[in-house]
Amino acid sequence: MIINSRFFNRSELLGFLSLALLLFLILPLTLDIFRLNLVAKYLTYAFVAIGLVICWGYGGILSLGQGVFFGLGGYCMAMFLKLEASSVANTKIQSTPGIPDFMDWNQLTQLPFFWKPFHSLPFTLIAILLVPAIIAFIIGAAMFKRRVGGVYFAIITQAIAAILTILIVGQQGYIGGINGITDLRTLLGWDIRTDHAKFILYFVEVILLFGCICAAQFIRLTKLGRILVAMREQEDRVRFSGYSVANFKIFAFCVAAMLAAIGGAMFTLNVGFMSPSFVGIVPSIEMVIYTAVGGRMSIFGAVYGALLVSFAKTSLSESFPQLWLFGLGGLFIAVVLFFPNGLSGIWRDHVQRHVDRLLTLVKSRKRWSGRSIAVGAPAE
Repeated sequence: MIINSRFFNRSELLGFLSLALLLFLILPLTLDIFRLNLVAKYLTYAFVAIGLVICWGYGGILSLGQGVFFGLGGYCMAMFLKLEASSVANTKIQSTPGIPDFMDWNQLTQLPFFWKPFHSLPFTLIAILLVPAIIAFIIGAAMFKRRVGGVYFAIITQAIAAILTILIVGQQGYIGGINGITDLRTLLGWDIRTDHAKFILYFVEVILLFGCICAAQFIRLTKLGRILVAMREQEDRVRFSGYSVANFKIFAFCVAAMLAAIGGAMFTLNVGFMSPSFVGIVPSIEMVIYTAVGGRMSIFGAVYGALLVSFAKTSLSESFPQLWLFGLGGLFIAVVLFFPNGLSGIWRDHVQRHVDRLLTLVKSRKRWSGRSIAVGAPAE
C-alpha cells in the first residue's frame, strides 16, 4: 500500500496517521481485553459507515436497510462457525448428532442443503462478499432501472430490513429464529473465546478496516468517484451526458453492501453470535446515525462517528437504560441542525484552519532560520 500526497491530502494523511496511532497503539496499550473487545465491536459498524459514505455521501443514495447486509455477512460467518461447533463429537447427546442444536430441538433430522457448502471456509469467505452483493444488485437493479430514488428508495430498504427480520424470526428450525445462531466456539480449531484470540481478532479487524478505508479512498479519487458526486448533484445532467446513472448507483450500493457484510462477519467473530436484532430497522437507522455524526462526506469521519456514537450508546444504556434511545435521537437531531457536516465539518471549519496556519508558521520560521545560518556562515 502506497500512501502519498496524491492519495491523501495533508488533512486526510493526518486523519489516517492519528487513526492508526489510536487503533494500533493507544487503545491496545491502555484498555483491558474486555474494553478492547468492545472497541472491536464498535469498529464493525465503521465498515458499514464507510460504505454509507460511498453510497449516501458521494452517491446520494440513502439506504435505511444496511442492517440487511450486515446481518447477511454475519449469518454467513455464523453458519460456518456453528457447523464447526456442531461436530458429531460435540453433539452426540442430541437425537441427530452432527447438526446444530436448534435444528435438533425443532426435530430436523438432517442438515438443510443450503447449510452444506458452509463446511468450507473459502466458500464462506466468498459468500460473505457475494451474497450481499447479489442481493444488493437485485434490489438496485429493480429500483434504479425504474428511477426509484430519494425518500422512496430509503423507505423500500427499510421495509426490506423489516421483512428479513420477520423471515429470520419465523425460521426457528433453519437459522435459529429469534435467538439467532449462538454458542460459536472455534475457527478451524482455534478457540475464538479466549482473551488471546480476542486480542488477535482486534488487530485483524483493524487491518481489514484500513484496507477498506484505502479502497474507499481509491474509489473517491477516481473518475468513478467524481461521477458519483456529479450524479448526486445533477442526476439528469449526468444522464444526458451519456452515462448510465442506474449502473453507477447499483455499483455504489453493492460496494456499501459488501463493506457492511465484512463488518457483520467480524461482528460474529468478535461477539460470538448473530441474531435478527442486528438486521432490522433500528440497527439500520443507527448505522446511518454513525455516518451522519462523523460526516457523510468523510471516510475517516465515519469511522470516528461509529466509535463515538457506539461509545455514547454504551455509556447511556449503562447509566440510563430507559432513556438512552432518546439521547441517541437527540444527538442525531443536534448534529443535523447545528453540524450538518458532522465531526469532519467541525474539523474542517474550525480546527483545520488553525492547524494549517500553525504549520505555515513553523515552515516559515525554519526557512528564516536557515537563511540566517547561511548569512552568518564564515566565508572560506
